[in-house]
Amino acid sequence: MHGFLHQLEITFMTNLLFHTIEQIGREKGIAPETIILAVEEAMVTAAKKFYKTDEELVAHFNRESGIVEVFIVKRVVKKIEDELTEISLKEAQKIDPDCTIDSEIQIQKSTEALGRIAAQTAKQVIYQKVREAERENIYNEYSERINEIINGSIKRFERKDIIIDLGKTEALLPFKEQCRMENYNQGDRIRAVIIDVLQMSKGPQVIVSRTDAALLVKLFEMEVPEIYDGTVILKNAVREPGDRAKVAAASRDGEVDPVGACVGMKGSRVHAIIRELRKEKIDIVAWSADPTVFAANALNPAKVSKVTIVDQDEKILEVIVDESQLSLAIGKKGQNVRLAAKLIGWKIDIKSEEDKKREVEEQMSGLAADEDSQLLDLPGIGKNIAGKLIESGIENLEKLKDTTLEQLTSIPGIGKKTAEKLIKISEQDEE
Repeated sequence: MHGFLHQLEITFMTNLLFHTIEQIGREKGIAPETIILAVEEAMVTAAKKFYKTDEELVAHFNRESGIVEVFIVKRVVKKIEDELTEISLKEAQKIDPDCTIDSEIQIQKSTEALGRIAAQTAKQVIYQKVREAERENIYNEYSERINEIINGSIKRFERKDIIIDLGKTEALLPFKEQCRMENYNQGDRIRAVIIDVLQMSKGPQVIVSRTDAALLVKLFEMEVPEIYDGTVILKNAVREPGDRAKVAAASRDGEVDPVGACVGMKGSRVHAIIRELRKEKIDIVAWSADPTVFAANALNPAKVSKVTIVDQDEKILEVIVDESQLSLAIGKKGQNVRLAAKLIGWKIDIKSEEDKKREVEEQMSGLAADEDSQLLDLPGIGKNIAGKLIESGIENLEKLKDTTLEQLTSIPGIGKKTAEKLIKISEQDEE
């Protein structure tokens, strides 16, 4: 930039100016027209300042000569009232024989006396215009790259934030977007995902993250060809940065295993991502449109015995696991179930089979003492069937009436005949 401005002072009053403009345009990726407009505006500013005039001035860049010409703009009138802005028809026709009353005429003004003053003024205006154009180009480029991975090097530290050199501009890695397990030194190479681009007074500010789930998704896209070509789709990804993450994958091709594709032969693909994320553990699970199946998959590596929808509207699931799997399903400090719940978008209530059994027994005892429940008092419903109904969330007669044949037959231990009998009993009671 400084070389161009020095050259501008030398070339401003020569036919080399246009070549200089083209050169800076190529170097900075700015349309020459933008710079030409800035030069024209600069010449008007310089001329008004030098001549200390209130005349209306315009400037036109002559591409053939490379000279910026300045003109006084006046309106053609019958009687002059303001000599600064008006000219008589007789005088105007000496310049342009075709002009008429109320038309505008441009009268060329000498710029030879401006000399270096014009060049200096133009230099400042052009510098500003070029900076504005550069900033706009940077904003437009990076704002279209949200959720993309960028590569850069650590330039400096500002308190707890990290400034990354991207070449064209700098990116900010805020402290809150840094992984607590990672440490960097000045000059280190780093990869991060763009999460925002802010318009600041000093220019656009690119904000990047090492903790956002988008980083995990993009790393999988880079490592797994099946994701890149659309055969495998990542439905969701959640992280507790530096510690553990879960990814849900689905396949558009029945012959392609989405989990296997993401893991790679002998874990090669997922291990490359784990290295990039500083040994963050990653669980890859098969996505399912059925929340009960999805939940069972999401709780990997724990083995799930049963998943029941407790509340469809509130999205609450009950998950039953063997006593030996309970701590694994919950995870350290509840991490496994917490990530699984975020991954599937449902609240998960985990219970061991023993806890569920005791809960059912307590509910049955309560039902037996509850005269309003009527469940155990209904003809043909014994303690065993009542227990199975309660275990599946059908705790009273009202819920039984709202349960379909298909829902009843899906309960383990209740066949079609028993289900039909239960529906008939509930209908008879309604009558």
